[in-house]
Amino acid sequence: MTIAPDDARQSASHRYRAMRDFVQSVEDTLPGKFEVTKEGIVHDMMAPVGPHELTTLHLRRRLEKVMPEEIVAHTGEPDVEDGAERILRRPDVMVIAMPDMDVPGSFDPRTLVAAIEVVSRSNPDNDWVTKMRDYPLIGIPVYAIFDPRTGTGAVLTDIHPTPDGPSYATRKDFVYGEDVTIGDWTISTDGLPRYKD
Repeated sequence: MTIAPDDARQSASHRYRAMRDFVQSVEDTLPGKFEVTKEGIVHDMMAPVGPHELTTLHLRRRLEKVMPEEIVAHTGEPDVEDGAERILRRPDVMVIAMPDMDVPGSFDPRTLVAAIEVVSRSNPDNDWVTKMRDYPLIGIPVYAIFDPRTGTGAVLTDIHPTPDGPSYATRKDFVYGEDVTIGDWTISTDGLPRYKD
C-alpha cells in the first residue's frame, strides 16, 4: 500500500501535535526538560542546580553586560517552535530582541540572534548531534555549545544548503579560558564550572 504525500504530511503533522500536547501537559509535573524533534520526544533529566545552571547564569550575565539594552539573553520559557518542520526546542539561553519576545505562544526560531546550549551530563548527543541538525533547519543563525564535561565548546554559524538539508558552514571550537564570540558579542569563558566525576 502506498501512502500519498498529503496523507503522510497530515499523519506527521498529527503525530507532532500529539507529542507537543503531551509535552505541554507534563512539563510542570515531571522533572527535566522535554522537547520534540523529528525522532520524537527528547527528555533531558538535567539537574536543576549545579554546573549546568551556573554556566547558564554566567553566560546570561556576561552577554547582557556587552549587548545593547534591547537585546536580552533569555532563559526559560517559552520554547522555540517551527510547526512546519515539527520541531519544538527550548535552548538554555536565547539571544533575542525584546520586541520579538512579545508574541503569544512559542518564539519564532528565526527571530533568535543565537541559541546557546550547556551540554547536559545525561544526554550530550542532544546538544552535539540533534540540535546541531535542528537549529540550522529551523533558521537559528548562531548556535553556541558549552560543554562542562570537557571544558570545551563550539560556535556554529553561516547556514548553507547541503544535500542533507541546511547545515552550519562555520565551526569555531574553543576551550574554557578563551574568549568566545557569539553573534556580535565577545565574552570570557574564564571560571565556567565543570562537571565533577
